Amino acid sequence: MKFFKSNGARTGLFFGATSGVITTLGLITGLNSGTQSIVAVLGGILIIAVADSMSDALGIHLAEEANPDTDHAHVWQATITTFLTKLVFALSFAIPLLLLPLGPAVIASIVWGMLVIVVLSYFLARSQNESPWPVILEHLGIAILVVVLSHFIGAWVANTFA
Repeated sequence: MKFFKSNGARTGLFFGATSGVITTLGLITGLNSGTQSIVAVLGGILIIAVADSMSDALGIHLAEEANPDTDHAHVWQATITTFLTKLVFALSFAIPLLLLPLGPAVIASIVWGMLVIVVLSYFLARSQNESPWPVILEHLGIAILVVVLSHFIGAWVANTFA
């Protein structure tokens, strides 16, 4: 698979997967604590999967085009891979919601998201000849911070405006 060995595809894969996990986990935990509505959480996931995937793909597209040393193939590989990767990862969080009650589905989503972050961080560290543990712990720490802050923001909104 020559496509995934290119820098553009690698950029899109790592960015799209990470963004898909972090954004969707934040949305799930925030909407769950704010609404406790499976309709709101599932709707949010579907909207994130489409709108934010397109937004991130365009952002990567413009960022890569801004680099005068980047060719068109690289730009489009990064763009398409970002969109597809973020779309697939964001949509993967809908599966627990379709199979489980809301509370267990949120927990399953958090576990799934943290697992993806661990795997991505491991491969990133290995590709840069670094020790995986510091990279994994740094990225997990950021992901956990997003989940915790999103939970409290959702609870604050519910308590303030409900």
